[in-house]
Amino acid sequence: MSDPADFCRPAEAPGRPVGRIDEDRCSVRALRRGDSAVATASPAQRWLLIEQPGPWGVEALTQSRFDPDAATALSHRARGENVRVLLVRRPGDRLTDGPRRWAYADGRPGREGLWWSVRDRDADLVEAPWDGSVGEPAPGPTYLVCAHGGHDACCALRGRPLARVMPSAQVWECSHLGGDRFAANVLVLPHGFYYGQVPADGAELVAAHAAGRVALPWLRGRAGCPPPVQAAQHHARGELSLLGVDDLPPRGVRRLTPAGAEVERWVVTLAGPHGDVVTEVESRPSDGAARLTCRATHEAHTRTWHVRLVTAV
Repeated sequence: MSDPADFCRPAEAPGRPVGRIDEDRCSVRALRRGDSAVATASPAQRWLLIEQPGPWGVEALTQSRFDPDAATALSHRARGENVRVLLVRRPGDRLTDGPRRWAYADGRPGREGLWWSVRDRDADLVEAPWDGSVGEPAPGPTYLVCAHGGHDACCALRGRPLARVMPSAQVWECSHLGGDRFAANVLVLPHGFYYGQVPADGAELVAAHAAGRVALPWLRGRAGCPPPVQAAQHHARGELSLLGVDDLPPRGVRRLTPAGAEVERWVVTLAGPHGDVVTEVESRPSDGAARLTCRATHEAHTRTWHVRLVTAV
């Protein structure tokens, strides 16, 4: 059996990313433990993408060459409007002169879209409309590969090589997406699908989205959906072979146990092509604790997800 730190061949291990990194890194430890990335997508549904070449610190926006006064105002506005700010740069990009691009992306069902604009000054973004009323629509799916080494080394070690070889013209490196141990992580906009442990050059992921489908083996979930819904959708997609990006939207979530219980249960109802798909979802702590990022100073438990299909009409 090959070591997860070794170069992994997709044909032999389709869930494992290509790349050799130190075996004590969080992404290698997660592969060895068999951590599942299912139901770990972000709650964000709207994003502001800011082209910013050059290095990024732990806090990308404020620890980059972005105007510090504008960064403070922008962060305040983003929190108030519940918009996730991500810095982006072209793979292998270097500092260049001239205006920078920025984009607003909306992943809410029925409102999906991404619009690119150009700014002359960083401060322009503080007053710019974040609603899709300005800019040019993106020509297709946009792929953001987390390459934020200042936040976690695995993001750079796994993400940057992937971003350089993904077979799409719409690929950007981006700042912290979350789930460092699942590097290489990819966010596909505008729908907001999160992927982890993306292998090889990501060609299967790109091909799937070009055809309007998800790439289920590496899917973490759709941003904005509660974790029980993400878990239910993932399981039902696999059982029913419903891979369209708009398949199985949630119709209802009924909690069966108190919030914060050690073992939590829900009934999640999804809209199937011929009627409701009803699932029972259970979440419980992982068997053991572990350091979940390269920077972690203490161990923590994750949640594991277990789904049963009750009815599928």
